[in-house]
This record gives sequence, structure tokens and C-alpha cells, in this order.
Amino acid sequence: MSFLYDRVALIGLGLIAGSMALAMREKGLAREIVGHARSAETRETALEIGLVDRVYAKASEAVVGADLIVLAVPVGAMGAVAEEIAPHLAAGATITDVGSVKQAVVTAVAPHVPQGVHFIPGHPLAGTEHSGPRAGFPSLFQNRWWLFTPSEGIDEDAVLRLETLVNRMGAKTERMDAAHHDLVLAVTSHTPHLIAYTMVGVADHLKRVTESQVVQYSAAGFRDFTRIAASDPTMWRDVFLQNKEAVLDILGRFTEELFVLQRAIRMGDGDHLFDYFTRTRAIRRGIIEAGQDTSAPDFGRSPGAETKS
Repeated sequence: MSFLYDRVALIGLGLIAGSMALAMREKGLAREIVGHARSAETRETALEIGLVDRVYAKASEAVVGADLIVLAVPVGAMGAVAEEIAPHLAAGATITDVGSVKQAVVTAVAPHVPQGVHFIPGHPLAGTEHSGPRAGFPSLFQNRWWLFTPSEGIDEDAVLRLETLVNRMGAKTERMDAAHHDLVLAVTSHTPHLIAYTMVGVADHLKRVTESQVVQYSAAGFRDFTRIAASDPTMWRDVFLQNKEAVLDILGRFTEELFVLQRAIRMGDGDHLFDYFTRTRAIRRGIIEAGQDTSAPDFGRSPGAETKS
């Protein structure tokens, strides 16, 4: 069998890394998959469910001999991990990451990457609110975008090889500038998550609505806010701290829009509300037409089914 990579080292064994491992195994993309996790429990689980062939307590040991290294740790930890593994990276190896912030990752990781090692920052636009090695599934990346922000002068063959890997896992690829990536994600992911956390926090503090009522009468909107707000707190803490300029920019724009809507509601301006909602409804249609969600009732969920979107 012809493998794209001989040995892949996954540094961090959560949802994304676990899904990568399962997808690579399913498609026969790597001869060997090894991993690292700080938690002994995570390491044991990863071996037990077959995510990796071997697992290490130290990241520096996991990367030895690997021709692809994937940093799947919180954004705030990537610099320290890169510094630890740098002396042990093989010449010609590729190192990538799956963080949802790119400028901060480049700043933290790039200074530690040795000459002759290809650093190709990446971000799969896929995930669920679940975390840990058991959360992964091989179809996570199917028809999802995987963004890369390679620097000028990077080896084109190394980039194409990595893009081929993720394409065969089912993802679509695009390249963009790191700063532009961070602004786009502030709009499409980071600020919406912050709003979801805030709305759930508002409900928690609204003492006139009891906790039992919030849970029992959760309509679709609030229910989906709680699903988003159940995401990994460490990851999202780092995202907001590492992409704060773009998030604050978009949050300011959101606040301005909110004031306009607040005034329309207070003044009884139904025409403005109708026109506004008509324009925003078109965005939803565009997402469905792009194949990034379904128009099925209840987002295609069956009663009691676990959401993986």
C-alpha cells in the first residue's frame, strides 16, 4: 500500500486529532500513527480504542522519526510544545496545527521550527461541542473546509502533500493570509461563540426564570446556544485571548447592530425589522447552498440523536 505519510505524530489526542487518526486509518493514508497526551488516562484510552499505534508521555519522544507532526493542543500551549519538540524533528518533516487562530500560532511556533522543516499552519472548520479521544469520528471533515496559511517561500510540494491528505479525509482546502483568516473566523465562529456563552450566562443570572424552566422550556434558539456554550473552555479561553483584536472589532460592530435593532423594537419600526430579517435570512440560504448545513427540519437531527455539526 502506498501511504501519503510514513509516520504521523499527533500532539494532543482530542476530538480533532482523534478524528484525523480514524480518517487516516479508514483511508489508508499513514503507515503508522503515534500520539502524545499529558494525561495518562487519555493515553490509555487512545491505545484502547485504536487511535494510535504507540503513545508517549512526552511530545519530544512522539515526534522522533515522524514525517508529519500535527499540533492539536490549545492555542496558548503551542509555543511551549514547539520549543520542546524542535530539537527532535527530522529534516524534511512537515509540522502543522489545527488551531482556530493563526497569527498567534505563527508567532509562537515559527521561531522554533528548525531549518529544513516545513511549517504549514492549518485550521479545519469542523468540530462538535464534545472533546476527548472518544469524541472523534472519521467523517468529521467530510465536505468541510480546511484552511491553510503557509508563509511565502514554503516548499510547494510539502503544502500540496498536506492538502492531499486532508482532501482524502473528505475536506476541501483553501489558502489565505493568517491575518485575514483570523478576521474571517472572528465573524463566523469566535464572536458567535462569545454571544452564545453570554446568552447562557444571562439565563443563569436571570433569577425571575428558574433553572428548571430554562431547561424544560428551552426552544431551539436557546438550546443551540447551550450546545455551543458546552465547548471546551480551555480552547475557547485561548481563542479569545489570542485573537482579541479581531474579536473586539467584530464584537463592536455587533453591538452597533444590536443598538439599531433595539431602537427599531422600541419605536415599533416593523418595516426595518422585516427588511433586516429578510437580508439575514439570505445568509442562511447561502450556507445551505454551499453544502455547509442542511435545510431539514431541526437541522436534520433525529430525536435523541447526538449532534455532530
